[in-house]
Amino acid sequence: MSKMRTVDAAVLILEKEGATEAFGLPGAAINPFYSAMRAHGGINHTLARHVEGASHMADGYTRAADGNIGICIGTSGPAGTDMITGLYASWADSVPILCITGQAPVAKLHKEDFQAVDIESIAKPVTKMAMTILEPGQIPGAFAKAFQLMRSGRPGPVLLDLPFDVQMAEIEFDIDAYEPLPVEKTRASEVALGKALDMLTAAKHPLIVAGGGIINAGASAQLVELAELLNVPVIPTLMGWGTIPDDHELMAGMVGLQTSHRYGNETMLASDFVIGIGNRWANRHTGGLDTYTTGRKFVHIDIEPTQIGRVFSPDLGITSDAGIALDGLLALAKARKAAGTLPDYSGWVAECVERKGSLQRKTHFENVPIKPQRVYEEMNKAFGKDTTYVSTIGLSQIAGAQLLHVFGPRRWINAGQAGPLGWTVPAALGVVKGKPGETVVALSGDYDFQFMIEELAVGAQFNLPYIHVVVNNSYLGLIRQSQRGFKMEQNVSLAFDNINSPETNGYGVDHVKVAEGLGCKAIRVENPEDLAAAFDKAQAWMNEFRVPVIVEVILEKVTNISMGTELNNVTEFEDLAEKHQDAPTALIALLD
Repeated sequence: MSKMRTVDAAVLILEKEGATEAFGLPGAAINPFYSAMRAHGGINHTLARHVEGASHMADGYTRAADGNIGICIGTSGPAGTDMITGLYASWADSVPILCITGQAPVAKLHKEDFQAVDIESIAKPVTKMAMTILEPGQIPGAFAKAFQLMRSGRPGPVLLDLPFDVQMAEIEFDIDAYEPLPVEKTRASEVALGKALDMLTAAKHPLIVAGGGIINAGASAQLVELAELLNVPVIPTLMGWGTIPDDHELMAGMVGLQTSHRYGNETMLASDFVIGIGNRWANRHTGGLDTYTTGRKFVHIDIEPTQIGRVFSPDLGITSDAGIALDGLLALAKARKAAGTLPDYSGWVAECVERKGSLQRKTHFENVPIKPQRVYEEMNKAFGKDTTYVSTIGLSQIAGAQLLHVFGPRRWINAGQAGPLGWTVPAALGVVKGKPGETVVALSGDYDFQFMIEELAVGAQFNLPYIHVVVNNSYLGLIRQSQRGFKMEQNVSLAFDNINSPETNGYGVDHVKVAEGLGCKAIRVENPEDLAAAFDKAQAWMNEFRVPVIVEVILEKVTNISMGTELNNVTEFEDLAEKHQDAPTALIALLD
């Protein structure tokens, strides 16, 4: 055994647990922990400009690759409260991040000491565990428990709060004797999975709804194998987008009120059975439950038992890790295939493919100012199948999900449930750290981009190159569109005449100058015919300068994006595609 400070023991534990990528800001109350990281030398640290930004960087890093756990570090008081939005975003989407905060000495916690706040109580609702560690000897056990909880069951974040004197205290600790605690994953029984498969094979028009739990389990390959074995179409959720490549014959489109495809909604309405795996029946996916559920039976498989029945009661609920369930279903399906008892769904698949090839939205507009649909068409042309997209919320995210293409797991990274504005810039930086050398493209409206724009300097300082497409309509576009129901347009315009940048033509903030001032490169595009060249230049600059490159696209100020109140009541505000030239990057070409 060796005697060492608790913070030195904690850093050794981080290394052994495989969590060596940290994002944060030092401060007086967390300086002991920073001194331990400096002495150890094995924890990579990226200095953020705002602690909320650091929490989103940790979130993006975790989402970037299987097994990642990002660390967010900050001092006491406001640093901890700044992390709450990041904790919420990761908790809501089942993403494990470890937040570590400094704290006033234990004896001062009840004395309203400078920047002493009960961060444990504040963080508990949006974490799997929040703990102010009051005894030095609890440090190893608290960190071990944190990693076990983050990885077990439904993944999620943890916050550990370290009083200054606890950090400085010495304990006996031997890292060679430390072992990570076992990870608990619920396993479905063969009987339950057999019943699910019985229900599926009794149906005429079955579907698999693939949720983000499949990506968390690293089980996308098993999903595709099962779909191919059964010849059953797949509907990915927004969080499960990429579990099956968009160009796969069995990828039947996304379903919902906003981030959905016309063909996906029609296929869902034509189905008579749905098995959801690792999903949560989000309201933007289901719309009205009567429309969503009437006429079809449901099986729901989820790792969290209280998730089953939370939104509606399925005909069969199974608690299981998505990967384990898929392995079990595959074994049963292979046995039935060998016995010749699986139904032939080729006719149903052909119907779904026909819808995918015909129910398309128009993207090829030549308007100036630019229509947003054209931006996504050009992005499909410019960026390859290995591209990872990062986005959060707004009309940009909704239209992007309707019109972009994703070809693998963890290539659509999105704050799906929380959707905090400002998430995209810092999350993209975290994704770049988690996917070194890969192409990362972020997508924001102008307001999301402005929320945490200061974090671009982090990308410049630490050479974290990615492309950020900013579709600028100088509006809070999604809120403006939602206000149509109130027959108003209230406090949603971001437009003003910029006295320092008349070339912005009343669109307000000069994003090009701001980005350049923060050490990045930027291009402004005002004509749709210039988009392809701008994306080419952005990729060249990104590779040459190794910094974020912003492509700002000046949109028409008012565009309403397809959305509705029910799966069978989605309003299409623009002309639909009638020939191949209307949607040249569609996955299946329309016949002229």
